[in-house]
Amino acid sequence: MAVKKDIVTGIIAVLVIAAGIYGFYRYEKSKTHSDLAKRMAEISPRGGPPETIEGLKAAIAAYEEQIELNIKEAGQTGVYWKILATRYADRGMHSDALYALEKAIRYNAEDPALYYLSGVSAAIVAKSSLDFPGSEGGEAAKARYFALAEEAYLRAISLDETYARPRYGLGILYVFELERPREAIPHLERYLELMSSDISAMFALARAYYVTGSGSRAVELYDRIISRTKDASVREEAQKNKEIVQGSVYD
Repeated sequence: MAVKKDIVTGIIAVLVIAAGIYGFYRYEKSKTHSDLAKRMAEISPRGGPPETIEGLKAAIAAYEEQIELNIKEAGQTGVYWKILATRYADRGMHSDALYALEKAIRYNAEDPALYYLSGVSAAIVAKSSLDFPGSEGGEAAKARYFALAEEAYLRAISLDETYARPRYGLGILYVFELERPREAIPHLERYLELMSSDISAMFALARAYYVTGSGSRAVELYDRIISRTKDASVREEAQKNKEIVQGSVYD
């Protein structure tokens, strides 16, 4: 009898716990409905259709399953466009990649990777914007795509300041394409704080130092490259650049 009593007691305890969990779930769901209904009521313009909190809560509850389904489908669609954009970019189809990235951003406007990829593709399209007869290419298109690349990189950085890739892309853009090396320096310095062994970034930063009059800092960076690289051709290039900088500084 004691065993049966313990079993019954255990079952009751389980049922009580389950009821508590279910009640908490219902409470949280109701609270979510209420919060959303309040937000919707607050943003409704004066003179619009009457929208009571209770009426909105009932509507939200009625359409909740469809709402969740739509959100899930939208999220999946955003992932599809991101994958498609990456595939296009991998195949060098950067105009198509930009189209897919624009679509992806509509579904996820706060994904910094989408803006970084947009910056890369826009910069490449800019460099290939030739003024073919009857085309919309040429200098105007080039300037427009370079501006898009800059905007995309900056947006990626604003969303995640520790995201290194867009800082490198922006630095390269400023040094080699837009001739604004001074603006490149803080981005490349920050990038090298995050990715300290990137030789390509060291070369870009050294160039930015040199053309902005900081020859001694450029020499220090070339010395760092020489001491770190195992590639003889890279070491030779760094040594040659160092000698050019030293010559211009001390002549």
